[in-house]
Amino acid sequence: MGNVERNHVIVLAVIEGAMSVTEAATRFKVSRRWIHTLLARYRTGGLGALDPQSRAPRSSPHATPPTLRTRVLELRTALQRDGLDAGAESIHDRLTREYPNPPSVSTIWRILKADGAVTPQPHKRPRSSWIRFESPAPNGCWQSDMTHWSLAGGVPVEIITWLDDHSRLVLHISAHTTVTVKVVTSTFLATAKLHGLPASTLTDNGMIFTTRFARGKGGPNHFEHVIAQHGIVQKNGHPGHPQTQGKIERFHQTLKRWLGARPPATTLIELTTQLAAFEHVYNHERAHRSLGRRTPAQAYAALPKTGPTLELLQRHWRVRHDTVDTAGAITLRWAGKLRHLGIGRTHNGHHVLLLVAGADTLVIRPDTGEIIAEHQLDPNRDYQPKKPQKPLPKEGPL
Repeated sequence: MGNVERNHVIVLAVIEGAMSVTEAATRFKVSRRWIHTLLARYRTGGLGALDPQSRAPRSSPHATPPTLRTRVLELRTALQRDGLDAGAESIHDRLTREYPNPPSVSTIWRILKADGAVTPQPHKRPRSSWIRFESPAPNGCWQSDMTHWSLAGGVPVEIITWLDDHSRLVLHISAHTTVTVKVVTSTFLATAKLHGLPASTLTDNGMIFTTRFARGKGGPNHFEHVIAQHGIVQKNGHPGHPQTQGKIERFHQTLKRWLGARPPATTLIELTTQLAAFEHVYNHERAHRSLGRRTPAQAYAALPKTGPTLELLQRHWRVRHDTVDTAGAITLRWAGKLRHLGIGRTHNGHHVLLLVAGADTLVIRPDTGEIIAEHQLDPNRDYQPKKPQKPLPKEGPL
């Protein structure tokens, strides 16, 4: 006997059969309290009221307000329109800027699912199973690649990017008619001047990055010579395995979705403006799942930078690329503060290599190979004068 039929029999036995509540409780093995509950329902709504009642609460004080549910769907639409990731975590990032207590990521996902905005895909590989490789510090490794794009009218152009492997920070992005070895080298040096030198680079095996598959013709290209000169380790992915450069590949996918959501640029200058706008969004506004929902700029600034090292005088020297300013000095962040290292006004405007090992520095002119300054850094001083160079011994009589 089902529960519904049983409830009907109990009530009819008491009402029509003149069975007492105590007798009915003994006969049907239920509590007297339950029988009184059934009788109260019967008097209110008849036999239909004896059917099982919903256990859902009559009110949901913790339910997401309709206005907030509407805002979730609005953000989903806006992010898709802008060519940005529109998942529950990205929406949650935006809501934290608007509400003191935004709904959780799982709640946002349920709102999207209920609206038909997402389709569960249980067959997809869970992100927790991915094996991630990441440089332990900023400037530990820079990834670079070029990708194809088109201006209005289908005019082909190429975009080159330098990306920090640790933080995903876009260090440089620019558009060119064609990306050549000269473009690779010049963009690398300009980026190094702004952010410091990396310890290593990771690229594919394109001829603009390496001639390792040129069958010995011509030797290393200009880019390979430059990074070798600075003590930088060059790494290249295996042919036919783009997953090695996965971060830069995914970045270019994100870039193209963002550009595709806007009217195509008509000139390289206009495209450059678009790239600058995207760089700001990507570095400073778009939080990343792989960075603990931080932005690349936050992750890049969170740890001290690393850099290349050279074996010189039986010591390992960190390498920096810099330009002597009009006051005849260069700057170095050391022991938590920015220091000004005296070089000399005669070297104003010249590119130099700064080698640092503990508190000792060497400053070299790459064009002449001359050591033009040495310093013993003093943690109590801002301006660091260079060591006096020992004069050559005077010529005496033969």
